[in-house]
Amino acid sequence: MTPALHRARAWSIERLRSGWELARRHPVRSALVPPALLLAYVLVLIPFTPSISDIRKARSEVPSVVMSADGIVLAEFKRLNREWVPLARIAPSAVQALIATEDHRFYQHHGIDIRRTGAAVLNTLQGHRQGGSTITQQLARNLYPEEIGRAVSLNRKAKEAITALKIEAVYSKDEILETYLNTVPFLYNAFGIEMAARTYFDKTADKLDVLESATLIGMLKGTSYYNPVLNPDRAKDRRNTVLAQMVKHGKLPADRAKVLAARPLRLEFERQPEPVGIAPHVAQQVRKWLIAWADREDYDIHADGLVVRTTIDTRLQKAANQAVVRQVKQLQDIADRGRKKGEERSVLQAGFLAIDPRGGQVKAWVGSPDYAQEQFDHVNQARRQPGSTFKPFVYGAAFLQGLGPDDAFIDQPVSLRDRGGAVWSPRDATPPTHEPMTLRDGLVQSRNSITAQLVERIGAQRVADLAYNLGVRESKLEAVPSLALGTSPVTLREMVTAYGTLANSGRYLGDPQLIVTVEDRAGRTLVQFAQSKPVEAMPKPQALRLVDMMRGVIDEGTGTAIRTRYGIQADVAGKTGTTQDNSDGWFILMHPEMVAGAWVGFNDNRVTMGDSWGQGARSALPIVGDFFVQALRLRAIDARAEFEIPRPRPKPVEIQRRDPVHELVNDLLGRLLRIIQ
Repeated sequence: MTPALHRARAWSIERLRSGWELARRHPVRSALVPPALLLAYVLVLIPFTPSISDIRKARSEVPSVVMSADGIVLAEFKRLNREWVPLARIAPSAVQALIATEDHRFYQHHGIDIRRTGAAVLNTLQGHRQGGSTITQQLARNLYPEEIGRAVSLNRKAKEAITALKIEAVYSKDEILETYLNTVPFLYNAFGIEMAARTYFDKTADKLDVLESATLIGMLKGTSYYNPVLNPDRAKDRRNTVLAQMVKHGKLPADRAKVLAARPLRLEFERQPEPVGIAPHVAQQVRKWLIAWADREDYDIHADGLVVRTTIDTRLQKAANQAVVRQVKQLQDIADRGRKKGEERSVLQAGFLAIDPRGGQVKAWVGSPDYAQEQFDHVNQARRQPGSTFKPFVYGAAFLQGLGPDDAFIDQPVSLRDRGGAVWSPRDATPPTHEPMTLRDGLVQSRNSITAQLVERIGAQRVADLAYNLGVRESKLEAVPSLALGTSPVTLREMVTAYGTLANSGRYLGDPQLIVTVEDRAGRTLVQFAQSKPVEAMPKPQALRLVDMMRGVIDEGTGTAIRTRYGIQADVAGKTGTTQDNSDGWFILMHPEMVAGAWVGFNDNRVTMGDSWGQGARSALPIVGDFFVQALRLRAIDARAEFEIPRPRPKPVEIQRRDPVHELVNDLLGRLLRIIQ
């Protein structure tokens, strides 16, 4: 309670005490005491009721919206699942039923119906509890449940009456009706007459007929008790009571009411899901930030009509959504067919992020294949081992120590001992050649033996430092030899950020930018985020040299499907990643104007993907490849743009298509071989 409220309450209590003392000392003047006490009592309560400014603000409540870069609404932050409609768009029968049933002298009183209140008091004193609240009093209770309360007490009724008088002083009668019908609850997360009409009758509020209006208005006496879904007989009886009230007060002819009352209760019930939009995880991220900002700046995200403009391109967001859903569905089908009898079904998950490396703006963000089933964000929340997508940082750190793409190591088994004495002996999918292999070929072919020798030469700490400088800044990186193969869990956002720094010639731009401006409802800019100034995380010559090596991954290494399957001939570079037992599949692709990365796996990293489809080149790459095809088709990126280092022109290749049945057979053969071995 504020100091002002404390002072007002203390003053009013003192007046009450003075009144009682006056009555005791001067019986002649005691007749004046009850009105004085009543006045003092009201004065005590006034500070505990909503102010006029609060009442004005309640009706003008406007939810905040999140906008894409191309002007599309991505999300609305509503307090309730409600769509406000003007009184003109509400069926007249609903308004008539409300007034006839709840407050037939609505247009004659000023918030309190003295006759009805007096009758309610007398009936209650005689043991027959009866409500006497007007529509305005009910509105006061609905709008301010915390300030007024729900307890059956004199205090509550008095605060309700005071607030009703304030409402009548601020609003017209039609505005009160409109506000009431738009705020009253109707169960099943439906607030207001519009959502109720959609939920129970699959139509808008202006299309309600008399019977439907009577059914909904009848619920107001007790939404659970007269729930037409669970208690249809009670709801029908209550509906007919409303029809009778409409006849009594001249809103419906008696003969028509008789015909209508005989009709059965018919519903077209369907819960109204809250729309999630095309970028629900973006909305989740923005909401989290906006709540903290609004608290500091004294704004209400549900009422003040803030407009948050983001960097999201809806064309690219839709392309990303489709790519993720398409690939995950295909892989889930393969996983389901390969599941053993009686084995619990595991749901495959994925995350995808695309940014513009030139400015760091987020263009598309998919946190999971289905937000309704999985709200966990696999872009920003999930930390998973990145596997071989981490290897470029090892080679980049080597370049900083003076090594180059043509330096060679012998492709041979390696055993390294960490600081704790543990021995680490990485293996490759194919036997060692025992021949010299250049660093370029070591990265292109993703050879663990070459990468392990390299980290032994330069030290794991230098690798961790470079990864941090490039953008892996929140996840803890263990500076041990196995870090070279991506054993420290990181987020997809961090990895895409780091690759974005490489694509930006080694210049780090900070965390990817998602929010551009926040505006008030009048369009005035409240806060604006400028593009971050670049910081050199890696000298440009070495960064471009690393990018050039990663072109080889796409042209002749583990990422060749970008060329052969998707026919992308633009200047791109990237890296695949697969963790032990195919628990995680990764792929990140760089273009001078776009960097996109995908992760695929199960939430429980003990559940692994199949040998034939679990590698990053088969699980995650198709998501990125599909997305890049659409981005090029939409001309969101320039197919002619090139990195600032010459590249050999890739030869035209025949585009191949993958057969999921063939992959299933391969997976089953792989399982059989493991059993035999």
